[in-house]
Amino acid sequence: MSGTFYNEYEVFSKRAPDKEFIHQFSLTAPNDEIAKVMAQENFLRREPVSDLWVVRREHILTLSEGKKHSLKRLDNKDYRNTKGYGYLRKKWRQYEQNPLDEKEIMGWAKE
Repeated sequence: MSGTFYNEYEVFSKRAPDKEFIHQFSLTAPNDEIAKVMAQENFLRREPVSDLWVVRREHILTLSEGKKHSLKRLDNKDYRNTKGYGYLRKKWRQYEQNPLDEKEIMGWAKE
C-alpha cells in the first residue's frame, strides 16, 4: 500500500522460546512503531507469548506466478510414498491375533 497513509503489517508470535513463529493476524497502521503497539495491545493481552514479530507486508518476499511451478513435486519421487506398504497392516493384525508362545521363541535360538 505504498503511497497511502497506512501500511499493511503481518503479526507473528511464538508461545515459548523453543516453539515456531505462527502468523496471527494482519493490521494497518501509519508507521512501524504504531503497528508494534497495536499488535501488543491486540494480541499480548489474550495469551502469553515469548516473542512477537510485526512485519510490513511489502517486506515479505513471495514467489512470482512463473516461479510457483517449482513448488510442484517431481514425478520420480514415488519411492518416498508409503502406499506400497499396505500389506503391512494385514501382517501386523495377523501377529497381534496369534501371539508368540515360549516354544516358538525358544526355537529361534536353535536356528
